[in-house]
Amino acid sequence: MSDPLVEPLLEDLVREYTGRYGRLHEDLKTYPADRFAPPDGAFVLLVENDAAIAGGAFQRYSGDTAELKRIWTHSAHRRRGLAAVVVAELEREAVKRGYTRIFLTTGPRQPEARDLYLATGYHPLFDVDSPPAEKPLPFHKLLPVPSVP
Repeated sequence: MSDPLVEPLLEDLVREYTGRYGRLHEDLKTYPADRFAPPDGAFVLLVENDAAIAGGAFQRYSGDTAELKRIWTHSAHRRRGLAAVVVAELEREAVKRGYTRIFLTTGPRQPEARDLYLATGYHPLFDVDSPPAEKPLPFHKLLPVPSVP
């Protein structure tokens, strides 16, 4: 992402992932911005007092499926429901772009993200009753089809 508002959010994300997974995750900052640009993608940033506090994006996963990426709330702004706001806005934008499904993965050491996706109607593509393996946890959600006027 090339937006200077995004940089502190990504730095916080790298710090968090590095702490949880034990290796440097600088690759989180190297996604080409055009993957999240219209018409196939979108980027949402929540700003408060001129600082980014939460954000996320989607890119095309397949013909009718968007893939959510980097849903994140800065550590100083958690427990306010901001990630759910970002997800809902990305879903609305995905519907506008003609997507009918969203796919995503989250890490096995991110129980907060797992709980967010379960709480916002995402269907796990793994056994939620088994201890998570050290591999990404996939989810999907069908989006509403816009009514034709």
